[in-house]
Amino acid sequence: MASHEPQDKPRPDLSVNPIFVREPVRIPRNRLPAEELDPDAAYQIVHDELMLDANPRLNLATFVTTWMEPQGARLAEAALDKNLIDRDEYPRSADLEQRCIRMLADLWHAPDPLRAPGCSTAGSSEACMLGGLALKRRWQRAHGSGGRPNLVMGINTQVCWEKFANYWDVEARLVPMEGDRFHLCAEEAVARCDENTIGVVAILGSTFDGSYEPVADICAALDDLQARTGLDIPVHVDGASGALVAPFCDPELRWDFRLPRVASINVSGHKYGLVYPGLGWVVWRDREALPEDLVLRVNYLGGEMPTFSLTFSRPGSQIVAQYYNFIRLGFDGYHRVHAYSRAVATSLADRIGDLGPFRLLTKGDELPAFAFALHPEVTHYSVFDVSMALRERGWLVPAYTLPANRQDLAVLRVVVRNGFTHDLADLFLQDLRRAVERLDRQSAPARGAEASSFAHGAAPVLTPRRNRQAVG
Repeated sequence: MASHEPQDKPRPDLSVNPIFVREPVRIPRNRLPAEELDPDAAYQIVHDELMLDANPRLNLATFVTTWMEPQGARLAEAALDKNLIDRDEYPRSADLEQRCIRMLADLWHAPDPLRAPGCSTAGSSEACMLGGLALKRRWQRAHGSGGRPNLVMGINTQVCWEKFANYWDVEARLVPMEGDRFHLCAEEAVARCDENTIGVVAILGSTFDGSYEPVADICAALDDLQARTGLDIPVHVDGASGALVAPFCDPELRWDFRLPRVASINVSGHKYGLVYPGLGWVVWRDREALPEDLVLRVNYLGGEMPTFSLTFSRPGSQIVAQYYNFIRLGFDGYHRVHAYSRAVATSLADRIGDLGPFRLLTKGDELPAFAFALHPEVTHYSVFDVSMALRERGWLVPAYTLPANRQDLAVLRVVVRNGFTHDLADLFLQDLRRAVERLDRQSAPARGAEASSFAHGAAPVLTPRRNRQAVG
């Protein structure tokens, strides 16, 4: 009689299809095998296991790029063996990085785009850390060592900001949600500022609902605070998603370096920059905004090289892919791509709102992403039931409860990215409608918040007091 391993105790060795190898082989699951394996066999074993991953194109949870043009992907693959930090050895790759920084500085209206300092990073989390470090160092130079520094932000910030506060001993002053306000507002931000505030973080595109925070209003309120008290508090704009959407779709919106109080901006190239995962950017408005003593110089790679980063060696592939996208699409191309995504998002949001059981929190008219919840009278199933029902059809749609003070509200969120067409939206809506029709026949919710599979790096053990949807 065949025996079956318990689900929580995987077999100690990998099972190998006898077609792959002529002789029996033993491949331990959790330690290096003793002998070599034919490369084609090793490829097929890994390939087959990866088939169980979800289809990235149907992943509506992530903001991260899941499709690139083949030409951009080929350029990126050709640069995988170039270490970006070796700028003296790979001067053309290094120059492409600097061109991208100048392009972003110009796009975000820096006073002198050719001289605005900036750097590429492994993602927006590293970019945020660097922006926060610059804020803290500027505060230290102005105030000395007295008092504990604090950083004001909405509780809807990405988890990297809480990491920054934890790792660099900064008090995180988190503004909770209230009622139908799901992000930071000017009044609540200013109320938490004092002489030890190193800065205010404003988010251009909240991961919770896709909404823009009112950066201009926050800056105006801080201008008024300075006029009344003398406190000069800078703003960092976390534009992980929106900083490469708003310039093309909302050019009149004032959120960037046109506002003198904005000291720095970060963005994820691997989100609406349309590059595969692994790329972030941070740009400062001028050299005064980035303290010189944070920039280190090394010469052991050949030639003196300034560096300001938390990482060191990285492939140049994402830089090459970003530059390809910038020159391939230009302003008009990015506008066309993101305007289409926004049109898909707003149309889909409207139709979901018309289904009956759902109410929209946002409509996809800022970031092409929107959140929606069940109407209070729908009590026989939960948003977690809806999420799991959609997962059966291949769609990954996160369900989660909001953080303080709206833990009572559980929502679903859909992110529309390049490659998610109106046709795919139609198919998604059909599957959502079928899921609702089936769920309407059950008498009570089958799943609660504990059933959600969408942790996405949220590290709940480390941050138990907050719900985190740190997607992308």
